[in-house]
Amino acid sequence: MLGTLCCSLLLQLALLLGAHGGLKTEPQLDVQEQGLFRGSDQYDFAVALSASELRCFWHFAHQDGRFYLTYMIQRMSGFASDRRVLVTVLTPKGFLVTSSNDAVQQINFQTQETGFYQMCFTNIYNSFGSIQVFLNFGVYYKGVGRVQQKNSGKDYTDTLHSIADTSIRLHGLVFHMWRHYNFARMKRGTDYYVLLANWRYVTWWSAAQSVLIILAGYLQLFFLKRLIHNRMSKVTNKPRC
Repeated sequence: MLGTLCCSLLLQLALLLGAHGGLKTEPQLDVQEQGLFRGSDQYDFAVALSASELRCFWHFAHQDGRFYLTYMIQRMSGFASDRRVLVTVLTPKGFLVTSSNDAVQQINFQTQETGFYQMCFTNIYNSFGSIQVFLNFGVYYKGVGRVQQKNSGKDYTDTLHSIADTSIRLHGLVFHMWRHYNFARMKRGTDYYVLLANWRYVTWWSAAQSVLIILAGYLQLFFLKRLIHNRMSKVTNKPRC
């Protein structure tokens, strides 16, 4: 009984020391498992939010990465009149990183801990209409390729190091170009939906005005005809008003 109690106390002490022993939150992963998570992975897609709907997404990031989130309201339907959406970004432990309630926003921050970061979108400003939000988010790491080359244990020449540095720098530039391209694609999609909405508005409003003009002309003619009555005179046997 005493031995079991001592083992239990030692186990609890080990768990406490393991949980609070260091400031570094990076998990101890081997090279193969770490390669599954690291990289300049990104996602871009559109999501529809109905009236007052909340939808959340999670994305994994290491503590030395650069997390980015770009979103844009592309279209509204129903009785939606506000082009804003409430966006909150939380850390893996549930702490708030940043929040926004704009129609277009670009969020960037340095990740301080490893885990799944949560992004929540709420259509809180429209109670009777839905909106469509285009998302582009991901995480990238600076100098990852250089660190992997140093730790590989191979003897690279200066030329190979120069080529590797140039390749890493070129990869980063291409990655940022791709981000700007996604933002431009968001703008084109938004302009297309605005143009389509304006075309529908002009078409239906023109048709409604045409029907109203025809109906007003018919009613005017109808009331004018009711004001004028053709009666036959009994004396002259001719029509009179």
